[in-house]
Amino acid sequence: MPHGSVTDIIPASSDEVFRLLHDYSRRLEWDSLLQDAHLCDGFSEAQLHARSLCTGRWYLGGIALKTEYVTFNPASVAAVKMINRPPFFDTFAATIRHSDLGDGSSRIEYKYNFTARPVWLRWLLHPVMAAIFRWETPKRLHALRRFWDSRKTTL
Repeated sequence: MPHGSVTDIIPASSDEVFRLLHDYSRRLEWDSLLQDAHLCDGFSEAQLHARSLCTGRWYLGGIALKTEYVTFNPASVAAVKMINRPPFFDTFAATIRHSDLGDGSSRIEYKYNFTARPVWLRWLLHPVMAAIFRWETPKRLHALRRFWDSRKTTL
């Protein structure tokens, strides 16, 4: 099962970062991977068992992953698992951990794993999809950091 982990330092507290990251009305303000993101199935805020639908940018195929929160501890950790069957994904899960560094900044760690489908093409899809995740995930966290950097300069 392909997996990865990316860590970054964000110039804001873990509580602030957690709230922004899981505020779907503001998700597109910073998330460089997505063209659409919203909660669905009657949920109006992120919480345990809430479901969201996030659609990737067109150049990544516009694939939409529907996920459910399986862990939700504000300012600390949230985890999701994929519950739909979009093209090329058999499974997907991610965990985001937050920790304050004591100087007003925080560390964010994004861990993910997935399996591709169809099974008979995994030999090809796993390395290609893993490379895309290794490329896109750090870009997302850098975009999140830039969002907070720009806020600090305008305050």
